[in-house]
Amino acid sequence: MDKVDGILEQWRRARPDLQVAPMGTIGRIKKLNQYLMRSMEKTWSEHGLNGASFDVLATLRRAGAPYALSPGELIEATMVTSGTMTHRVDQLEKAGLVVRTRNPEDGRGWLIALSSAGLDLIEAAVTAHVETQAKLVAVLTDDQRAQLDDLLRQFLSGFEQ
Repeated sequence: MDKVDGILEQWRRARPDLQVAPMGTIGRIKKLNQYLMRSMEKTWSEHGLNGASFDVLATLRRAGAPYALSPGELIEATMVTSGTMTHRVDQLEKAGLVVRTRNPEDGRGWLIALSSAGLDLIEAAVTAHVETQAKLVAVLTDDQRAQLDDLLRQFLSGFEQ
């Protein structure tokens, strides 16, 4: 029994006509998200980052050398609006973590690239981030985590199709 089970039991007594099991699934996912985000935000802040800045730097890093993407590619990969991305890139550029360069394939366009300081920072931050995530899922065996991944993939696909 967990706290969510207690809430479900209260609802079953108060409203026996309702099937409240989905409330338990969603409540647990919501509560897990809160715990996970707090831990990851702590790790990011130890590197002077927040979720938004980590997302942009990590997206550029995982793109591979030369660690540069067009603004459109960044927007697509991070799923934010153009205005939001412009603000994020402006802040990262002021911090010396990214640079804007002309796109050699499109003279009218720009590329956003990691600076050497940005590359050094994201290397350290992503290493710590992966360590944090490993600690967060350590309560599960590899088989349990794989099973959970399969279930969550199936659940998520219902929204992304």
